Amino acid sequence: MKNRKIGVLTSGGDAPGMNAAIRAVTRAGINNGFEVYGIRQGYRGLMDGDIYQLNSWDVSGIIQAGGTFLQTARSEEFRTVEGRQRAYEQLKKFGIDSLVVIGGDGSFTGANLLSMETDINVIGIPGTIDNDLYGTDYTIGYDTALNTVIQAIDKIRDTANSHNRVFFVEVMGRDAGFIALHSCVACGAEVAIIPEEQNQLEKARQYLSVRGNKRKSTIILVAEGAKEGDVRSISEQIQSDFPNLDIRLSILGHMQRGGTPSAKDRIVASFMGIAAVQALMDNQKSLMIGWKNEQPVHVPLSKVIKTHKGVSHEEVACAESIGTFIPVIDN
Repeated sequence: MKNRKIGVLTSGGDAPGMNAAIRAVTRAGINNGFEVYGIRQGYRGLMDGDIYQLNSWDVSGIIQAGGTFLQTARSEEFRTVEGRQRAYEQLKKFGIDSLVVIGGDGSFTGANLLSMETDINVIGIPGTIDNDLYGTDYTIGYDTALNTVIQAIDKIRDTANSHNRVFFVEVMGRDAGFIALHSCVACGAEVAIIPEEQNQLEKARQYLSVRGNKRKSTIILVAEGAKEGDVRSISEQIQSDFPNLDIRLSILGHMQRGGTPSAKDRIVASFMGIAAVQALMDNQKSLMIGWKNEQPVHVPLSKVIKTHKGVSHEEVACAESIGTFIPVIDN
């Protein structure tokens, strides 16, 4: 490497565990002879030169905090060649030749373009609660978000049982149903409507038609990217079909992004941060640090951004086998 200077930023939606990744990149970088620079407000801050040198003390006491202490932002300007050129000039101004980007597929698309257009070594760390990135079994923030959803649904179940109600609960996940499916299994919810599968709304109708009085409550989870509609339109359709049911809806929203990161998110994020620095020491360029078989792996960014990962049919089949999606009402 020409200069031993690393820039680190967080981009896109925040995810619990991002701070652990920043901390690991900073300390592993410094311990291997690098200067590490924090970039505030993602690509927007990069283009504006909002860059400052980090030391080990700067990242002390942040591993337990949710969100990202570097803050994050979405930037339309960085999508342009001119915007990326501005970012490149700022990196050169500070003598930074390597950039670690913590974010999701949109962030990695920009990172890959910057790497292709310039001589900057770019390494990605997957930070998104959606768990939807190709090449990795796990993304930072997913475990914490999943546990937040589970806690909320358990509480909703209490009030649903008290009133014999049907609750429709919308969860995040964009175009992937991991949060909806896995929280459905973990909470014993009756139906999950996810982007990867068709006809779940009909399955919900089938379930409700035989539900009768054998259940005190019903929980139906709706992923925000479900092709059969948003949670309001779906609940209205069901209410029209079953006017005698007491139906409520709950949108969990951004609470799923917040909160103290779980042990798993802290540990995986830390190992990924260390692996990112090691990759830069080996002059690697334009790759993502993935997580496979409980260890870091290298995945080309070009593959990550071209391939969508969603819930597999095998996972859905497993969920069906214990009563999720299908009208099992006597257990």
